Amino acid sequence: MRTLYQQFTTQAEIDAAYNPSLGLDSQAIMAHFHQQAERARNTLDYLPKISYGPTLDETLDIFPAEQAGAPVLVFIHGGYWRSLSAADFSGIALGPRALGMTVVSIDYSLCPKVGIDEITRQARAAVAWVLRHIEKYNGDPKRVSIAGHSAGGHLAAMCLQTDWVGEYGLPAQPLRAGLLVSGLFDIAPLRYSYLQPMLQLSDGVIRRNSPMFGCQHSPAQVLLTWGGRESAEFERQSTDFLQQWQEAGNSGALLRQAEADHFTALHGFERSDSALCEWLSQQA
Repeated sequence: MRTLYQQFTTQAEIDAAYNPSLGLDSQAIMAHFHQQAERARNTLDYLPKISYGPTLDETLDIFPAEQAGAPVLVFIHGGYWRSLSAADFSGIALGPRALGMTVVSIDYSLCPKVGIDEITRQARAAVAWVLRHIEKYNGDPKRVSIAGHSAGGHLAAMCLQTDWVGEYGLPAQPLRAGLLVSGLFDIAPLRYSYLQPMLQLSDGVIRRNSPMFGCQHSPAQVLLTWGGRESAEFERQSTDFLQQWQEAGNSGALLRQAEADHFTALHGFERSDSALCEWLSQQA
């Protein structure tokens, strides 16, 4: 029997491996994130919808630190590149902000309005904007880390592998660290999944936008984490990416959150004493 991707021979197998909501209460999941988002927006300084690019979709939200010269965290939300928004995940600012960080959460256009090539470009443009402007929001442009969840983990990894000098005229390798939660680093299997009608993946899109391949040397420390209750594919994506990252001469580590699923793996951002926030604080 012909395989579609690695050991998978049917779309149903790939769908089961890459649909992280299966068996979970989606309403309860989003209710939690919305509650935490409201708490962040009501208790922290909050500057929403600041433009970083020419289209209406290209905006970012900033939670400025109280003191100037603070370390910066740029967060990229997930949703398989076709749903959700930065505002849905404002709660991720709670933990890092309590540690004195300026937090930036970015929005981007969604599929199928645009493709993943354009979404990757927008994520990089948002980071470039942060590097150029974050001092106005008490952030130190030399102490910028990036984080992302699910599809946002993919985009954060793409930002870690960017020609910042040649494409943006910025310093080489300006990002200090990357915290990648349940990320997707080889997007090829999604071509054979329920997501393909919206993502419209082709050989070229996959090749250009799979950070698993062609890892560049980077001084950024990387932590790859996922929930122990996720499918084995999410674990494999992280462990395989770390191997490629290290083979390029880079440093990284793995953190398996044994009791977490795809969504609760993100909850650590809401508490300053969590393993995720403690790691971010060490990198800052």
